[in-house]
Amino acid sequence: MATDKTTLGLLVGNRGFFPDHLVDSGRKQVLDVLGKAGIEVVCLDTNDTKFGAVETRDEAEKCGRLFRDRADDIQGVLVTLPNFGDERGVADALRFGQVEVPVLIHAFPDDPKKMSGDDRRDSFCGKMSVCNNLTQYGIRYSLTTNHTVDPESDEFLTELEQFAAVSRIVTGLKGATIGSIGTRPSAFKTVRYSEKILEASGISVEVVDLSEILFGVEALKDDDSRVKDRLSAVKEYLNIEGAPEDALTKIAKLSVVIDEWCEQNHIAATAFQCWTSIQANLGICSCASMSMMSDRLQSSACEVDVMGAIAMHTMALASNKPSALLDWNNNFGDDPDKCVMFHCSNLPKSVLPDPKISTHDILGDEVGVENTWGTCVGRVSPGPMTYARLSTDDLGGEVVGYVGGGEFTTDPLETFGGYGVAQVPNLQDLLRFICRMGFEHHVAINLSEVAGAVHEAWANYFGWGIYKHS
Repeated sequence: MATDKTTLGLLVGNRGFFPDHLVDSGRKQVLDVLGKAGIEVVCLDTNDTKFGAVETRDEAEKCGRLFRDRADDIQGVLVTLPNFGDERGVADALRFGQVEVPVLIHAFPDDPKKMSGDDRRDSFCGKMSVCNNLTQYGIRYSLTTNHTVDPESDEFLTELEQFAAVSRIVTGLKGATIGSIGTRPSAFKTVRYSEKILEASGISVEVVDLSEILFGVEALKDDDSRVKDRLSAVKEYLNIEGAPEDALTKIAKLSVVIDEWCEQNHIAATAFQCWTSIQANLGICSCASMSMMSDRLQSSACEVDVMGAIAMHTMALASNKPSALLDWNNNFGDDPDKCVMFHCSNLPKSVLPDPKISTHDILGDEVGVENTWGTCVGRVSPGPMTYARLSTDDLGGEVVGYVGGGEFTTDPLETFGGYGVAQVPNLQDLLRFICRMGFEHHVAINLSEVAGAVHEAWANYFGWGIYKHS
């Protein structure tokens, strides 16, 4: 589950024949900035090593031991170079620490007015040496956009924010278990994927037959305290005007059963068989239950789209905001950079303000409208958004995907389900890419700007083949 708390390991580099007073002041600067940013820090104390920095092998071992001891807490490591830094000390500390989280390399800028031997940093050069050694050691790392960055600048805060998001993504996805509830709709070969390829990246899939969930729902009594509590939560969460009490009670029961299964199996996100068995056997749609899960950052994708669920979960980790799964669905007039994004829908309340419960306009003719209560209807909030998609390339044996940014507009549109008008720069190029590469029509969205963090995490730390659209 995503959290707004981020803990970083801090490794301060030093090289003795460069001005070490810069290390003392630089460490204090960076710690102050991290504290103001709300980031918790694990680093050597000034009693552990000179200025709490790392230069020698002994100091590298102390730092490595600290990082190993706090491995369960540390989501990323910031390496900062107030002076040139000792590249071997940095690399050894990360190796001794068995660091398997993202690493950001930061170098202080020199002041052209302070280029004497007493004040010159040479971090510009030292950063290259650190990166050279990390490459030799096989340690993956991230870089700031500009080679050197003033730690007290807004630019550095932006870099920290993105790196914290990258760190949450990597630590949140590695070892994650995705719940696959039911089988994909037979007509949807588009959402096929490889569990084995995901397992190779450290992501597991736990499956459960939909019948087990349905049996669990049938076994719950209306007067069960868990059902009563959840029914109250459903009524508070949605505008339930016109919805029959029996359908709302079934939605509450479904939520209880799914949540308990997820808790028992340590599920991070789910993909659900949302049609048509559940309508035929239970007489409701699962959309409302899924919407409530996504809204509390336990992303839930429809149509057993496991890869869509992972993309949703990724952006929830990055932004600490709920994600949704939509279709690239319609053109919007003749504007080449706008389209309609839509689903039936299970969009979370944070994406779909004041959602109204309704019946399923598409499935109603097939299974009976009275059996389709539970969809969440409304329009997506306008503003910036990130979109992302993952697939397994089963023939190539790898995970592939794309990510980019755009916005939801306020252009007039009247339709049903959960929907929004999206504006994406160079949309036609993106659509050609999606079609040419054979990606699904589903895409995960998040009302945030985290495309850079998602790309860095997926491409650099997982080594997936990811296209970043601009």
